[in-house]
Amino acid sequence: MITFKKDKLKVELFNSTLEMAEKAAADVASKIVELLKVNETINMIFAAAPSQTEFLKRLIEHDEIEWGRINAFHMDEYIGLPPDAPQRFGNFLENALFSSVPLKNVFYLDGNKTINAECKRYAELLKKYPPHIVCLGIGENGHIAFNDPHVAKFNDKKVVKLVTLDNICRKQQVDDKCFNRIEDVPTQALTLTIPTLLQGEYMYCIVPYKTKADAIYRTLNEEISEKCPASILRTQDNTFLYLDNDSSALLNLNKK
Repeated sequence: MITFKKDKLKVELFNSTLEMAEKAAADVASKIVELLKVNETINMIFAAAPSQTEFLKRLIEHDEIEWGRINAFHMDEYIGLPPDAPQRFGNFLENALFSSVPLKNVFYLDGNKTINAECKRYAELLKKYPPHIVCLGIGENGHIAFNDPHVAKFNDKKVVKLVTLDNICRKQQVDDKCFNRIEDVPTQALTLTIPTLLQGEYMYCIVPYKTKADAIYRTLNEEISEKCPASILRTQDNTFLYLDNDSSALLNLNKK
């Protein structure tokens, strides 16, 4: 394992996706236990993507977690998919995590409700239950949640907002085998904004795969800017980035 810091961001590099997922899950589990020693309940936000699957599998295996004291959110949702569509992020997380552990509350974001009302409802829940832990990924275009570069705002005044997805983001959904064709990928979604995500006291960013190598290089080496939204993670305390050998392939590191 290689570890280093870029500005405030702590980076850990592993030889395999499984090693990366195991370490990230162990770190998150340890922090959950620590926080529950001083809080009756804690609030967590989860990303929904194939890149998170191995991490979520291993997080479930940690028997020391008192899931009944955790409120769970997810960070984005497509507009217009049928309620039972497996591509809906709420459904993905239901299958990958929420149905496997006895969470205190799961708060779903619904892309089929009236948009303004749903943004307001979810924003009020997030204000009532501010996040202690955020588990996220980074997209091929450098987005976090669905804050693609053309809609990302580091000083966004909104908590949750409607966004139009760029073509890189939509193509990633096809490459991830979530959709058969780019024409099938919704063009709009609801997303937690960047300031909302950054409210997390602790942020754990899990990013495997070679398709993310360019985004990781930009996140760590370009200027901190909305052109690569994930670069904002470098400004945050208590923020951790987990990479495998593929996602770190473009970094100039002395790998052994």
